Amino acid sequence: MKIIDRYILKSHLGPFVFAFITLLFVFILQFFTTFADRFIGKGIGFATIVELIFLQSAWMVGLAAPMAVLVAVVMAFGSLTTTSEMTVFRASGLSLHRLMLPVLFVGLLLSLLVERFNNIVLPQANYYAKSMMLDIARSKPAFGLTENTFSKLVDGYSIFVRTYNNRSKELQGIVIYDSTRPDYSTMATAEKGSIDVADDGQYLVLTLYNGEIHQVNRFDKKSYRNMSFGKHRFVFESSGFGFARSSSNRERTDNSELSAHELLMIGNEFERKIHVAEKLIQLPLEHIEQGMKQSLASGAGASTRLLRSSKKATEVAGYVDQQLAILDGELASIELNKSTYNKFMAAYHKKYSLSLACFVFVLVGAPLGVLARRGGFGVGASMSLLFFIFYWMLMISGEKIAVRGLLDPMLSMWIPNIGMVGIGIGLVVGLTRSVFNTSR
Repeated sequence: MKIIDRYILKSHLGPFVFAFITLLFVFILQFFTTFADRFIGKGIGFATIVELIFLQSAWMVGLAAPMAVLVAVVMAFGSLTTTSEMTVFRASGLSLHRLMLPVLFVGLLLSLLVERFNNIVLPQANYYAKSMMLDIARSKPAFGLTENTFSKLVDGYSIFVRTYNNRSKELQGIVIYDSTRPDYSTMATAEKGSIDVADDGQYLVLTLYNGEIHQVNRFDKKSYRNMSFGKHRFVFESSGFGFARSSSNRERTDNSELSAHELLMIGNEFERKIHVAEKLIQLPLEHIEQGMKQSLASGAGASTRLLRSSKKATEVAGYVDQQLAILDGELASIELNKSTYNKFMAAYHKKYSLSLACFVFVLVGAPLGVLARRGGFGVGASMSLLFFIFYWMLMISGEKIAVRGLLDPMLSMWIPNIGMVGIGIGLVVGLTRSVFNTSR
């Protein structure tokens, strides 16, 4: 059995390495073609571009590894079936479950390695990659802006530019969404403008011409303000917009830059805030209840005098409105904290769920390879791509559902693996009952 196990594992090694390198090359090529127009002709050094691509390749490894496992398993078991080796194994009394054991074991080890990679290497690589992108954008502001796309050049702001003239440095059709304030939503529009770095290198200045600023209260939706301007400046403060490595000082603001432990700590903190806010909700209700009891205790005559006194009635109504406003504020705070909590916990479970995909895809890929029969990279890659697209659709849908609070983040992020395990077990059981009990 040791010889057979080594033979099966050896048959997986070549397809896995080939598929992994191919997928990694495709991802890198896709990334470079997407950002080529932003790199070329912007005065960015070749070494900087190579370093940035190297850092960006970290997230590609996390996706390429499970996909390569699925391709390798489908190809290897398909080849074993095509060459009738599977028939020989069956005649020797070996079931599909036994032949899958060494591959499942290696898949589990690979899942552990991917989990460590996603929690140690990937957050650091994403952190430094984003820092480099920000540093390049700060030294060359036009790099951070893409035509007809909302750009995250500055944290808390989404900047949309219809067109950008490289020669005149003029921006056309500008829309800015400001989400830095928790109580107000602000949107600014302008016909044209320009972006530049201040002389001291500490500020990014966005000058707008002929536009409007719209501001609305997030909570009551009633407070609205509209301002028109001929010229307006947005000044964004930073530690320095010159191209200097600020990676060691920048605060981690994105889920992809945090490890699972850090995500869990942040999630627990927001959960604590939710519990505190839920307790605070009871205070306005208790205050209103106490006020009503005091009014009733004052007697019918006092109640009649209170109703007849418009001034007193206004004071009571104002007090009730004040308590209801506090209640609305706490409810809005709970909703915001729940959304943030779900976001971080979805990212936490995603790290482990995606890592375990290497093991899960072995369970799915082996029966798929037997069913494919006619092996080859084309068949293996096609079937693997279809199943991985289905898996990734479930992962993205689960993440959206979790963030919106429609389902618990843990359950929603593990649905893809649960579904794939169910499909894999069903295929293995079906093959055991049919293919391996026939004379084929």
